[in-house]
Parts: sequence; C-alpha cells; structure tokens
Amino acid sequence: MPNHPTLATLTADLAAGRTTARKLVDDCLAKIADEAGEGARVFIQADADGTIAAADAMDKLREVSAAPSPYAGIPVSIKDLFDVEGQVSRAGSLTLKDAPPAAKDAPVVARLRRAGFVVIGRTNMTEFAYSGLGINPHYGTPKNPWRRDIGYVPGGSSSGAAVSITDGMAYGALGTDTGGSCRIPAAYCGIVGYKPTARRVPLDGGIPLSVTLDSYGPIARSVGCCAVLDAVLTGEPIAQVVPRPVRGLRLAVPTTVMLDDLNPAVARAFERALDRLADAGALIDHIAVPEFGEVAALNVGGGFAAAESWAWHRALIAEKAELYDPRVLSRIRRGESLSAADYVDLLTIRRPIIAGFERRVAPYDALIAPTVAITPPVMADLADDAAYVKANMLSLRNCSLINILDGCAISLPCHREGEPPVGLMLAAAGGSDRRIFELAAAIEKIVRA
Repeated sequence: MPNHPTLATLTADLAAGRTTARKLVDDCLAKIADEAGEGARVFIQADADGTIAAADAMDKLREVSAAPSPYAGIPVSIKDLFDVEGQVSRAGSLTLKDAPPAAKDAPVVARLRRAGFVVIGRTNMTEFAYSGLGINPHYGTPKNPWRRDIGYVPGGSSSGAAVSITDGMAYGALGTDTGGSCRIPAAYCGIVGYKPTARRVPLDGGIPLSVTLDSYGPIARSVGCCAVLDAVLTGEPIAQVVPRPVRGLRLAVPTTVMLDDLNPAVARAFERALDRLADAGALIDHIAVPEFGEVAALNVGGGFAAAESWAWHRALIAEKAELYDPRVLSRIRRGESLSAADYVDLLTIRRPIIAGFERRVAPYDALIAPTVAITPPVMADLADDAAYVKANMLSLRNCSLINILDGCAISLPCHREGEPPVGLMLAAAGGSDRRIFELAAAIEKIVRA
C-alpha cells in the first residue's frame, strides 16, 4: 500500500510552501476520477467544483497568514449519512435519493469546515449503516486494498470512508460507529479508526441507526491524524498527543467473548503484538469480563439498533420497502416486534452492566483485544445469506461490546507487510478518550515493528 502522508506531514508541507491546498485537492480528485481505481464505488458524490473553490480560497488565506488552522485546505471525505448544505443525504440508500437537499451542514461537518478542511465528497457505505461488512448492492462495494484482485470486503459500515484513505482520495474521513463502523473498516483496510465516547460529539445532522449507540468518529492514516480530527469533531482544542511510556502500562486482555473463534491469522498477529508490548515493558493481564457475556441479553430481538431503527424507518418502509437492501430491511424489521416495555427493559438492563464494566476495567490503562475476530471475507463468498450473517456477526462482535458499554476505543493495524490486515483494539470506559490516544500513539509503532 502506498505510504500516503499524514496530517502532520501535510501541515508541514503547506506551511513550508512545498505544496498547496489546490494541489492536494487536484491529486485526490484525479484518484477519484481514475477509471482503473475504486473512486466510482468509494464516492456516491464528489464535489469537484466546490472542492476546488474551497481549496483556492484556503490558499489565498494562507498567503496572507489568515488560514483558519494549520490544516486549512486538506481534503477530507464525509460518510453519506451526514448533512452537507445543498446535498442530499442518502445514507447509501435508494429510498432517499429524491429527498430534499440539506439546508445546512451537520455540526461535525461545520466544525471541519471551520478548521479549514475541504470536503471532497460523500463516501459510500452499507445502506443505513446496518452491517459490519460494507457491502452495498445499490452503489457498488469498494474493494479492500489488500489483494484487490481477489475482492475482499472493505468492512463497514464506513466502507468508502476507509478506502478513501487507503487510496489517497482523502487524508481524513468522517465516519460513524454504532457497533464498530469506524474500527472494522480500519482494521480490514490496515489503517486507524476511532470510536469516541458517544456524548462527546453532537449527533445532529446525521441519519441515525441507533440514537443510543451511535457515535461519530474519524478514520485516517495514523493515531495522530485521528486525534486531530477527533478534537475538531468534539470542538476541543487541538493539542499534540504525547505518547505515554509503554513500560509499566497495565493492559488487560479480556478472555470473555473477545478471544472466541479467532481466525488463525488474527490470533497470530494479536499474540505477536502482546509479545512486543511485553518486551517493551507493558504489564499484561488476562482477565474475565463477565459483563461481555451479559450483553447478549440486550441483543435479544435485535436490541437497541433494531428498536430505534424501526422507529425511524417504519414510515419509509411502508412507502418504499422494495427499494431497501433485503438484508438491511430484515434487520430493521426485527424492531417491529419489540414493545415499549421491551425497550424500557433494555435501558434498565444496560445501566448496571455499564457500571460493572467500568469498575472492572478501572485498575487498567486499557483493554487490549483483536478489533475483529476474522480477516476480511471474500465478497463472492457472501452471496449465501447464512455465510453473510456469520461473517457479519463475527465482524461486529468485539467492537459492538464497547458501544453497548458506552466506552471509547481505537483500532490500530498490527499485521506484517504481506499478511492479511488485522486490527488491534485499545478500549476503555467512556470519558477515557485522551488516555486512549496517548496509549495508541505509544503502541502503534511497536505492534508493527
């Protein structure tokens, strides 16, 4: 995979005059338009004219030392479920193709623009974000950059977001994460994806999957890139992430659920990463996390995602059911059979599970586990519904536990060059975001050594 620049190297090049916003945008647009590439499947809409105008404006501002931030003019992609003023938010679906254009930017999009980032286009995704595989029968599915000739899934639901980064079509991507939709495609594509503590980022202006579990986060080339984008999305000051010393870190490997049924390549990469961290002085404990086992009670009947998506979709399904991806439609319709009492039970059961999880992980700097239990499946092998369901559940399993327990987590690549892509997840209780970035910044080079 090409060694594309990080936000840090781009800002240095922009400040030194070695490149311009217009050049960065032109390069990205050329990759999107390349008929031999994945651009047509990565982007549902690319705004060439608007992007060029914005880049030229940022270059003029930089010439007079008035750029809004060091990142002004850097192209970023936006997942198709976010409102962008004047554009239709389709959420990867045909059902919303004729919806009115958004009257204003979603807050997270507006924050990126205020920092000077240039929105280059809307990325493809699993329809309505309801799968961890990234397959979209309406707009095509971007191919995973690993062994592209074979056709592995990119991971979802933020599929186009991840491939826009791997293929140099953008330098940062705005995605969502309800059950792993930033971390899964990052793991499957060999890059970095972050799921913030949900309450830190405003959810207005995005089409929801589950208002209880949704969070909006970045996908990018490095931990530092994701930390910058996270700060912008949350409205926090952008500060350099200072890596924590690895020696003496207390890391917990959860033996409940997360290590079950690991693909051999995932198990090897994970154990190798643990060995490297131990050699660097980290203290690693294997612990039971019974709360992970208790989460199953929350997913009976589809859980929060089914209940809350059905509430949002029921009128649209009554009008346009035939336009939905049948695999997405069947998952949404599970919520139809959940009563108000069932939903209240979900809320009631969840609270003590979160509290127990937070007490259990409090003595540790972070949990550490494989991001996904399997390596990317081949798209052609998922034509069978049973194979699709199994691969989807294994893709979502580890990541979704952190959403349900209201935590924060990051996925880092931990495979060797030439191996199937494997993600390493660092996770902690909600509100631990800064610590997770500091740990990840220290760990990312060690686990790829």
